[in-house]
Amino acid sequence: MLDASTYTSLSALDIAREVNAGQLSAVEVAEAALALAEQRGPQFGAFTHVAPARALEDARHTDRRIRAGERLRLAGVPCPIKDLNQVAGLPWAAGSAALQGVVAETDDPIVGWFADAGTSMIGKTNVPEFGLPCYTEPDTGPPAVTPWDPTRSAGGSSGGAAAAVASGIAPIAHASDGGGSIRIPASACGLVGFKASRGLISSGNRPPGPGLGTDGVLSRTVRDTALALDVLAGPHPGDTYWAPTAPGGYLAACGRTPARLRVGLLTTPVIADDADVHPACLDAVARAALLLEGLGHDVTEAAVPFAAEQWQAFASVWSLGALSIPLPPGAEPLLTPLTRWLRDAGRRASALEFAGALASIQLLTQQVARAWERFDVVLSPTLAQPPAVLGSLRDDADPAGDFAAQTRFTPWTSVYNLTGRPAVSLPLHTATAAGAGSPELPIGVMLGGTFGREDVLLGLAAALEEVAPWHGPAL
Repeated sequence: MLDASTYTSLSALDIAREVNAGQLSAVEVAEAALALAEQRGPQFGAFTHVAPARALEDARHTDRRIRAGERLRLAGVPCPIKDLNQVAGLPWAAGSAALQGVVAETDDPIVGWFADAGTSMIGKTNVPEFGLPCYTEPDTGPPAVTPWDPTRSAGGSSGGAAAAVASGIAPIAHASDGGGSIRIPASACGLVGFKASRGLISSGNRPPGPGLGTDGVLSRTVRDTALALDVLAGPHPGDTYWAPTAPGGYLAACGRTPARLRVGLLTTPVIADDADVHPACLDAVARAALLLEGLGHDVTEAAVPFAAEQWQAFASVWSLGALSIPLPPGAEPLLTPLTRWLRDAGRRASALEFAGALASIQLLTQQVARAWERFDVVLSPTLAQPPAVLGSLRDDADPAGDFAAQTRFTPWTSVYNLTGRPAVSLPLHTATAAGAGSPELPIGVMLGGTFGREDVLLGLAAALEEVAPWHGPAL
């Protein structure tokens, strides 16, 4: 039997290596993960549903494949699925009271991609309603909280996924990012959170729309993220657009320290010029800049690439995306005030305004490229503040104020969704943000790259992890 302390010390790479070699069985790994999910999942609001039957079925199938001579990239690795995506036979509410009682009939394609690589699907992770806000405080159940301080949010929308990984339940967890929803919880929970270039990971059977969002994972190590990207990256038949994959793959890129890079330093908020940036977030970036210079890279100031009011194009498309969510009849009153407010904003937008917003996003992409053309990488805080106290962002009485507070909390992340560029949040700093005696909190820094150059970002991230290794919360 695999004990908890041994299990939580293993990375996804470790697990896959030992299961492929026959040193561990996928079943014993799944049993260890399920035991922790039952023990720690409720404590941190990680899951909407734990799925022991599905996990053990997956694990037994993996063990059979290994005995038959297959070698699988993620052999035996526990990997829960975010509850925005469907898993056949399991409840699917997407964080909304409007979908309570719905049971998925089929797997989303990404569930199959993970399963093909040998993962065990141990459960569905907690999300806010339809993944719209940057906090995970759904009406359907408890909030997702950071294991570093359970009075604070795990972030959103992949908050449950981050809580599951940071608490040691799983080494990786499926996540997705439409405006920062992988990187925000990565910062709040002290994890690696990578958003890939637009089209690098297929949207599967979902229409890609304006291309703001992408799937991915949260993990504790850069190499685990790269391993998952090797599984997920690449086009599928009929994809609207796709990005080139790196020759040799992404795990291999982690072993290649990039040559001297031009790094832009950006600490001025972009999408909300009234955002207050906490000193701990500035300290995190200053430390990261020194580490980068120590690795031989050039760090100089980067300009804010566009005026905050130009970000309204993203807000318009976001509200129309909320409006386009199909709902059962009579469901509107069951929605949170924020979702209703966004849908109302979408109803007020004309077709001409929507077309203009899409065009504005394309123009902003060009504008950012020109503003940052002399940089290989741009360094900024991931968030403007440490992990948010529960309830401090959500405001049901004033959903417009709620949305504005979210932009001030995340004044950099959505730039990379607008432009389709890759970005990664790394847990390079911690701080006791509330003063002496308060819990240590993770503070993420974000590295943004150029389109299609995930290999450069991952090589740089792996080099930073080597010279400044991070740790998880005390559990």
